[in-house]
Amino acid sequence: MSDFIVFFDGGHEPSLELLGGKCASLVSMTSAGMPVPPGFAVTTAAFDRFVDGSGLRDEIHARLAEIDPDDVECVDRISARIRDAIESREVPEDMHGVLGEAYEQLMSRFDAGVPVAVRSSATAEDLPDASFAGQQDTYLWLTGYEAVSEHVRRCWASLYTSRAITYRLRKGIPEDDLSMAVAVQKMVNARTAGVAMTLDPSNGDRSKIVVDASWGVGEMVVSGQVTPDNILLDKIMLTVVREHIGDKHAELVPDPRPGRLVEREVEPERRAVRCLSDAELRAVAVMAKRAEKHYGTPQDIEWAIDADLPDGENLLLLQSRPETVHSSHPTTTPSAATTSIPAISLPAAATATAPALAPTTAAAAMPTASLPTDPTSTITRTPGFSMAGITSSLIGR
Repeated sequence: MSDFIVFFDGGHEPSLELLGGKCASLVSMTSAGMPVPPGFAVTTAAFDRFVDGSGLRDEIHARLAEIDPDDVECVDRISARIRDAIESREVPEDMHGVLGEAYEQLMSRFDAGVPVAVRSSATAEDLPDASFAGQQDTYLWLTGYEAVSEHVRRCWASLYTSRAITYRLRKGIPEDDLSMAVAVQKMVNARTAGVAMTLDPSNGDRSKIVVDASWGVGEMVVSGQVTPDNILLDKIMLTVVREHIGDKHAELVPDPRPGRLVEREVEPERRAVRCLSDAELRAVAVMAKRAEKHYGTPQDIEWAIDADLPDGENLLLLQSRPETVHSSHPTTTPSAATTSIPAISLPAAATATAPALAPTTAAAAMPTASLPTDPTSTITRTPGFSMAGITSSLIGR
């Protein structure tokens, strides 16, 4: 491959300048042996070649110079013009060839073609003092090279959404050397998904882990469209301190005929139970601790349990970014980041054999919901305190 393509498992250095925040993290986590779905990065070198070779660079800078940051309509208008310009330009033929070859190489790893996610990865995102989460685009359940190529260009254009432009202006982040990579990654057929933080986002307590989980693809958790299961765990003992069972009224699931994700109602019996077994919950917490130890700072991770993979191999790490609100403050509680971390392993038939995770404080005196018996169940949220709601407000999703 050329400088335009880096496979996550290709042994490449996780360079922020070449890969952007998200792809650099995916490469780093893959190299560390964490369970990341396979894929590749369309690097910032490809984006730079596209905008420079097409003359877009000068046009973008001229448009940005016209912006009045206090005029929302002005920002929206210029954002739309820049994005239209990027999406309407043709990608050079040699770049098409490299991208097409990388896509075919990824597809060759599977018995049949699989859908992919196409995800933006800007060089300014996921920095220690800033979080761009949700400000650039992600596209799910894409099939075929034409769709992938089109949505790579849409991700490039999303570097100039109104939100991203305004955020950079507010933070004083210069446009010079700003660039965008794009992740093309096997889509996870999530029966359960969600987020986890290796501290309590309500107060910064680093001795806790908070997990939000819901059925189906995790986008509904991240965006706050469902009330997920919300579980607070002791970071060292991995025991439940407090949990709320969320309503989890809807889930995003794949519809293979049109090749897209569809929203469907969750049956009442699945709403009333936790969408993670005890063993799965423990495995999510272990993986979150492992990510924290790898990066040396509290993490905000996205994860999923793949319905197509066997127990013990089905928990996947989709993203890990530094928590940016509380992590800049001195540690006031003992961190478990350096404690021994057991291997991530989900035993077969985990829902039947795993011992219960006992509450460790009186705050968990509420009755714990029975574990699901439906093998297709997944994670969701809960009423009351909700980490995803706090996460959405903190990172601007």
